[in-house]
Amino acid sequence: MSLTFRKTFRILPGVRLNINKHSWSITTGGKSGPHHTRSSTGRRTTSMDLPGPFGWRRTRSTRSH
Repeated sequence: MSLTFRKTFRILPGVRLNINKHSWSITTGGKSGPHHTRSSTGRRTTSMDLPGPFGWRRTRSTRSH
């Protein structure tokens, strides 16, 4: 079993900074409605919690040269 490192800081209401061993990301959005995440690796994710056990997620990745 491997160990992971992840830490989340709340910067402003609705804005979080997420840090892990390999990258960092910024997430914007409140408790309801869509969340937008932008990663230092170029990944962009938009997600939204739907009623019940459902959720929606769209991820776009860009390659770094």
